Amino acid sequence: MNKAVLIIIMICFGQLMAQENSRQELDKLINKWHKAASEADFETYFGILADDGVFIGTDASENWQNDDFRAFSKPYFDKGKAWSFTTIERNIYVNESDNFAWFDELLDTRMEICRGSGVLQKEDGQWKIKHYVLSITIPNEQVDHVSELKKEKDSLFIVNKKHH
Repeated sequence: MNKAVLIIIMICFGQLMAQENSRQELDKLINKWHKAASEADFETYFGILADDGVFIGTDASENWQNDDFRAFSKPYFDKGKAWSFTTIERNIYVNESDNFAWFDELLDTRMEICRGSGVLQKEDGQWKIKHYVLSITIPNEQVDHVSELKKEKDSLFIVNKKHH
């Protein structure tokens, strides 16, 4: 085997190891983020969310930019009761440059099973959550029933959005 092939193999192996290390680091970070919410640790929770981070909640109106999400969340954290998400399953993906990642997860919550998905970016050597989406899962056989329950509120929401 010539040196060039060996060098390419070593570089590829190094990238794979870096990505695996980042996946493990990110898994711990996301767990820490969820734990901070369950323990009402405001500083840790918002320290993991990027300054320009976005949190998309389960309600159609919940597209929270960081400052607005902080203001909304603060009273819950101050009462010592934010929210508690327990991870059932998580998939983490890291780009080749090891500075950008995305993930999806299934969570056990007070709303039963939810799906979370997010985007992380390395900022000054630290991973930060840039964007997070929380969705309530609906079994396919229940979609019609749930859609009927949402119909009136969704219709009003759509009309309101069209007029703004």
